[in-house]
Amino acid sequence: MDRFCLMSRLSRSNVAWLLVGVAILPSLVRAADAANTPSDSAAKPAMVALSLETGWPKGPTRLNGRDARQQLLATATDAAGQKHDVTATVKFITSAPAVVAIDATGLATPTAQGAVTVTTTLGNLSAKTELVVENFAADSAISFPNQIVPMFTKLGCNGGGCHGKSGGQNGFRLSLLGFEPAEDFEHLVKEGRGRRLFPAAADRSLLLLKAVNAAPHGGGQRMDLDSPEYRLMRRWIAQGAAFGPANPPTVTRISVFPEQLSLPRRSRQQLVALAHYSDGSIEDVTRLVKYESNDNDLAEASATGLVQIGKLAGNASVMARYQGAVAVFRATVPLGVKVDKLPPTKNVVDELVFKQLKTLGMPPSPVCDDGTFIRRATVDIAGRLPSVQETEQFIASKDANKRDQLVDRLLASSDYADYFANKWNAILRNRRRQPGYIRGTYGFHEWIRDALADNVPYDQFVRGVLAASGEMGANPPVAWFREVNEVEQQIEDSAQLFLGLRIQCARCHHHPFEKWSQRDYYSYGAFFSRVGKKPGVELDDQIIFHRRGAPSMANPKTGEQLKPTGLGAKPLELPNERDPRQALVDWMADPSNEFFAPALVNRYWKHFLGRGLVEPEDDMRVTNPPSNPELMAALSRGFVDSGFNLKQLIRTICTSTTYQLSAEPNQYNADDKQNFSRYYPKRLAAEVLLDALDTTAAATTGFNGLPAGTRAVQLPDSGVNSYFLTVFGRPEMTSACECERTGDANLAQSLHLLNSADVQGKLTAGSGRAALLAKDTGRPVPQKVNEIYMTVYSRAPSQQELDVAAAYLGKHSNQQQAYEDILWALVNTKEFLFNH
Repeated sequence: MDRFCLMSRLSRSNVAWLLVGVAILPSLVRAADAANTPSDSAAKPAMVALSLETGWPKGPTRLNGRDARQQLLATATDAAGQKHDVTATVKFITSAPAVVAIDATGLATPTAQGAVTVTTTLGNLSAKTELVVENFAADSAISFPNQIVPMFTKLGCNGGGCHGKSGGQNGFRLSLLGFEPAEDFEHLVKEGRGRRLFPAAADRSLLLLKAVNAAPHGGGQRMDLDSPEYRLMRRWIAQGAAFGPANPPTVTRISVFPEQLSLPRRSRQQLVALAHYSDGSIEDVTRLVKYESNDNDLAEASATGLVQIGKLAGNASVMARYQGAVAVFRATVPLGVKVDKLPPTKNVVDELVFKQLKTLGMPPSPVCDDGTFIRRATVDIAGRLPSVQETEQFIASKDANKRDQLVDRLLASSDYADYFANKWNAILRNRRRQPGYIRGTYGFHEWIRDALADNVPYDQFVRGVLAASGEMGANPPVAWFREVNEVEQQIEDSAQLFLGLRIQCARCHHHPFEKWSQRDYYSYGAFFSRVGKKPGVELDDQIIFHRRGAPSMANPKTGEQLKPTGLGAKPLELPNERDPRQALVDWMADPSNEFFAPALVNRYWKHFLGRGLVEPEDDMRVTNPPSNPELMAALSRGFVDSGFNLKQLIRTICTSTTYQLSAEPNQYNADDKQNFSRYYPKRLAAEVLLDALDTTAAATTGFNGLPAGTRAVQLPDSGVNSYFLTVFGRPEMTSACECERTGDANLAQSLHLLNSADVQGKLTAGSGRAALLAKDTGRPVPQKVNEIYMTVYSRAPSQQELDVAAAYLGKHSNQQQAYEDILWALVNTKEFLFNH
């Protein structure tokens, strides 16, 4: 039987468990020691103040009409200044019970016209607020866009999975999230011969029967018979189902109250949401807003705006969305440990990360050792393992600045340019879909690599891509327009890559989580509307040029000709001879641009720290704020001030103590996943892992059509096939999203490392490391085992690991096979597979 058959190779796992010792890094996945975590069950502190608020500006809160509602918020403050929501635990007393009714959750509803004082007490503390009910008696006309459409959104009727999808559902269609009220009115009232509404007997309307599940409804029950939503919708139908005023006031913004708080773990906080209209009026919409938390492990939000804080410490955000307007509630949730001693602060990164950790009461892990750092930095910056000589010299050095110097050496190396060209190659979609594309893809890769090696300022790098013109041989970045060949692709890829904005939704409708409309989308697209293309001098090549006098972008819905406009900026008046793409990059690179620098900073931060300040790294919006806003702002400002110096940004990140923290959690921060209190381990990228395996085995991988010795991180495009790279998540370069590269583990990866002929061939090669060590009889075993560990892990073996390896070698007559077993065992450990 072949000794590398599956069962034989799996039997070597016993060897792995003996040899790796602590190499499997169990501490990276262990849970926090619950006994040492601050308790949440401490005695409740005494309260020294009580407030009763509605979120309104100064003066009485006004409830306009019988359909108005107002959420009250009772807040107690303890001696330490910590605020506690006590809305659900206090009682509310009104000076005129016939005017306002208040339920147990603090929701006030009008029952008659008049003014009322609401008082609440907690122990010997009391607080009060004034409410005024107006226009109660009048049966005022109901506004379809302002009162009915928001209910469809709240109840989920116009969501993408229901009637809001492009074709509607079962013959009934609504605009997605209610962004087109006039269309919704047409579909509801006039289509189907008005069969959905029955004003003469409103309760028999199909719209209501289905909503309360009295008639078969695929969406199930959406409201109760005695709910405010039912009563309002019924009255609208009974009034004749009119659209309402021709020009009703529109929502200009919404606000949430409170806007930001520090909250204890496992606490609750009721929110108040107010809509501000174009006519200056204000309305409580707390029960009509859609709430969504950015991290349900930190905080969950109910349909009524009650935020439940979880057991984890960190920064939570809850998005509130109403009629296309959004607002965000932010909560800081401290762990509560006193942080007296912090690692040394080296730059602005440490100042702001440690400031946040101190606020959270979360002690960081200590600084990692030299062996860990050289492996971490070399992998992250150069995409390779450090050599044994590099590691030994680095560890032996007594220079206090040796870590900073290592970062500088790596940035100056060709390996840095190779590795980051590999990164940009993928997200710039340098894809060889046809054999004839090779001239363009190879040239584009070389251009990217040269730009990174020369440290071309990032704004110039972006200009080189987005404003590329000419023929591929003379200007290789025009290859981007061959792969990203439709205007819609150019809009979406450029926004996602260089602005961190996912605006794909706005192609068809208003973005559900942002302010971007179809008009914004196509106005931005006008920058690309004059891109001309014609065949190049060689097969499958093309020439990109500026089409002077070509029409601008038109809004497909309205037909309006749109001027080139940056997102959130003013329209530009550009002469015909000016290529709009140049103006696009001018707008991007302007120091006042709020998207350009943060998008790159966040992308690189995630590369080095394992998680973006905003996650996902290319989904930056007001409803998805950074976990450390001050740090994001400081790094972005520094990047702009440096002249968009990419190497300087990397240097700032990698020389920080934050980057150099140990990956091993302490008793407090094992659950931390957003505050960078420790280094977050990440699996080696597919190309880096293949090169690392070659380095370990002293082998090479041959790639068709490329010179011998070409490393995986140097592959120029997607046209080189490799099963290993595919299995370990190399992207196919079909998307601008880095999510296409996957670091997830799966069974195929484990079996490939354990048993594939490819891996076994590297380990058993006659010229490989195992064979050379077996033939090297002049060196003692400890030196050879040390070489293996220095190669694989960038550290010396522990005494236990050395003893086990020596004993294993001593009892085997076939020394090459014994060394193969040791190498095989070590490359199948987490310590090898992960950068930590």
